[in-house]
Amino acid sequence: MKVDFEEVYSKYYCSVYRYLITITKDRNIADEMAQETFYKALKNIHTFNPELKMLTWLCQIAKNTYYSYCKKNKKLCELDENIIDNEEDIIEKVINSEQNLEILKVLHSLEEPYKEVFTLRIYGELSFKQIGEIFNKTENWARVTYYRSKLKIKERLV
Repeated sequence: MKVDFEEVYSKYYCSVYRYLITITKDRNIADEMAQETFYKALKNIHTFNPELKMLTWLCQIAKNTYYSYCKKNKKLCELDENIIDNEEDIIEKVINSEQNLEILKVLHSLEEPYKEVFTLRIYGELSFKQIGEIFNKTENWARVTYYRSKLKIKERLV
């Protein structure tokens, strides 16, 4: 399998860096480990299973890099087991933040009332009843409009 590593680096560096900041709580260490993570990934790209998500694979390398760092620097580093236990949640948040940007781009191009209903529901965390009241419509209207906005977003994301 041929992988354009420059593309992988530019696409995933920020996400891996954010993941490492979450577990290290130190920007300098996170930056250093992110560089090492991509070095290790480049060196071992032949072991990447294309059935997996690239970001998940990179975050696994980053986590192992952090473990190695902690073993060498016990005084400087205390493993936060709660953070490591929630690794999947962290990776999911990183992935979701990338997807969130794509959704926002599509959302910006939606016509009204779909844009506003979706925004109020997802980002404003309002109930369908509250959204209906804002538009002087029914709760059911808000549900249907939200559902249609989700469909429009899904169509445009593909």
